[in-house]
Amino acid sequence: MENPLKDKLGSPIYSPPAKEKRSCFNNLKLFLAAFSILYLSKTLSGSYMKSTITQLERRFDIPSSLIGIVDGSFEIGNLLVITFVSYFGAKFHRPKVIAVGSLIMGLGTFLIALPHFFMGRYNYETALRFSSNSTTMTSQCSNDSSSTGSEVTSDVLLPGCEKAGGSPLWLYIFFGNLLRGIGEAPTGPLGVSYLDDHATEENASFYIGILHTIALIGPLFGYLLGSYCAKLFVDFGFVDLEKVTITSKDARWVGAWWLGFLIAGIISILCSIPFWFFPKSLTKELRKKESNQSCEKKEFIKPGQSVLAGNKCNPTTSTASKGFFPSVKLLFTNKIYVLYLLSMVIQINSLIGMLTFKPKFIEQQYGQSASKSNFIIGVMNIPAVCLGIFFGGLVMKKFKLNIVQAAKLSIGCTTLGWLISLPYFGLGCDNSHVAGLTVSYEGISQISFEGSGLYHDCNIGCSCPRTQWEPICANNGITYVSPCLAGCMMSSGTGKDTEFHNCSCISVLSTMNSSAILGQCPKSSDCNRIFPYYVALTVLSAFAFSFGGVPGYMILLRCTEPELKSLAIGLQTLIIRTLAGIPASIYFGALIDKTCLKWGTKRCGGRGACRFYDSNAFRHIFVGLTTGLRGLGIIVFLQVLLLLKKQYQDRNQHRAPKGDGEIVPFQDKDCGSGNGDRSVEINTNDIEMEMQM
Repeated sequence: MENPLKDKLGSPIYSPPAKEKRSCFNNLKLFLAAFSILYLSKTLSGSYMKSTITQLERRFDIPSSLIGIVDGSFEIGNLLVITFVSYFGAKFHRPKVIAVGSLIMGLGTFLIALPHFFMGRYNYETALRFSSNSTTMTSQCSNDSSSTGSEVTSDVLLPGCEKAGGSPLWLYIFFGNLLRGIGEAPTGPLGVSYLDDHATEENASFYIGILHTIALIGPLFGYLLGSYCAKLFVDFGFVDLEKVTITSKDARWVGAWWLGFLIAGIISILCSIPFWFFPKSLTKELRKKESNQSCEKKEFIKPGQSVLAGNKCNPTTSTASKGFFPSVKLLFTNKIYVLYLLSMVIQINSLIGMLTFKPKFIEQQYGQSASKSNFIIGVMNIPAVCLGIFFGGLVMKKFKLNIVQAAKLSIGCTTLGWLISLPYFGLGCDNSHVAGLTVSYEGISQISFEGSGLYHDCNIGCSCPRTQWEPICANNGITYVSPCLAGCMMSSGTGKDTEFHNCSCISVLSTMNSSAILGQCPKSSDCNRIFPYYVALTVLSAFAFSFGGVPGYMILLRCTEPELKSLAIGLQTLIIRTLAGIPASIYFGALIDKTCLKWGTKRCGGRGACRFYDSNAFRHIFVGLTTGLRGLGIIVFLQVLLLLKKQYQDRNQHRAPKGDGEIVPFQDKDCGSGNGDRSVEINTNDIEMEMQM
């Protein structure tokens, strides 16, 4: 039975049962520690999923548009339950609901890794055949089409095709990621509200700041784990790596993508254990006098309500108790809340598209391996985001910014980050010289889609399949799609050290040397000089965007009633996942597919993953979409700032707001401070997306 004692203002003081008091889990700081580790686990698995996009695309032989659907399945699973979990979850045992969610996340992560164990060894697309016990291969240029690897294009179902990369086994990834989304749904709304309910107002924002500071380590480890796994060949330990003819920079390379999912799944399941032992309600931390409390959690106004006069905070009776639909209606009659959501939907579209395909962009644009791309994102961008979030909150607290000043800071930082990202258009590398795709066999620049320019007089007698992808690099700096299409008659060496000789197409440009080595030619030296500048600008841009993340998020928290806070966060998550999380990856991927110049071929027939892109078109689409959406989001957010300024001016003139459902900061005397506008305290809730930039 609860203690009926009341404080000096008549408010009941919660006193837990004696058994609950004796429990060592009846401790808010212990819950904060467990919840922070769970957040770290959640962000780790999410960022690792992003780091494996290219690997999954190659392993399952699917295009970027389809991998976008697979990636968006997390959002689909989340939105299926997020609204009901946000609204009804608080009525149940919140820690146990979080524990169940963490278990589901772990099981979903295991399901993602499952296809690796029964889909057989990775047989990458190759036409090289070595003579037994010899370093000499059979001729690549031959009139006998049976020796050129033409069976790669066959539509006949070969033995083992049901386990091949192009089979529907990618559906396991889809449903596993969907389960991850379902399991993640209770974490944010229920965990943060549970923490906020049992902490004092002055400690709540501090605890949430700790939560997200620790959670920032998740993407750091996620991308570093992705970098390490991408270095390992997918079937390491089961194949002779000396016989593997591709390197980590090859478009056919697949790293050990499954290993990281096993690690992330184990962590998620372990993180669920403590939440089974926390009570339904904790002993609330000792509070200061009600008259000295901040009005930040009560800084809202209901539709049609004027500013209340008086010498103390006097929030009105909430309509949340009237039911779910009246509560939703109340939120969507709040103009600032709606405009804020619209701005976030637009900007998150840009952010998700960028996060999903940024590793691929770095690989294709600057010739880096998947491992190095993930390493750079983890080591350079994630710390920049950490610092941005920290200093953004610190500036708000140091200079005691009110809600209008916070909005100005947010839009200023976002605009600065957008301006810094504009030079990306000019910091790209020209297309690699690939004979028949980006240059002719005479070395003249051209763009040829899907191999329409691959055949030439120099290889017309070789019976080469157009679908082959076995790039070789000649001394003239030109890459040839395959030894056969280069007209090579002889070869020596094995594995990665294979060298080709007497190549008739190479001799068209080079009369002195007609040899080539296995593998695509590296990017030019100019590209290597440009890449560090690109990395530096991405770091500055990530810092600027994240600096404005905390002040921007305060608008969401302060324009809704305290009783509707969980529902507002849940609806925001639902809408962003529906209108940004799901479609962004799909249409980004579909547009990127349009820039593909050479598609791979599945072992059992049909089009596989893209092997080579038009770098210039890729850059214009990728950078154009991200910066264009960011700019549109800034324009919408300007409307939020104008509404806030108008309401702030109305308050100073002691007038009621003209609009319905708009936020008005209470006057100082309403809170009894008498020292100017009270500062907005730091609250860094639900900004994991920014952590992964």
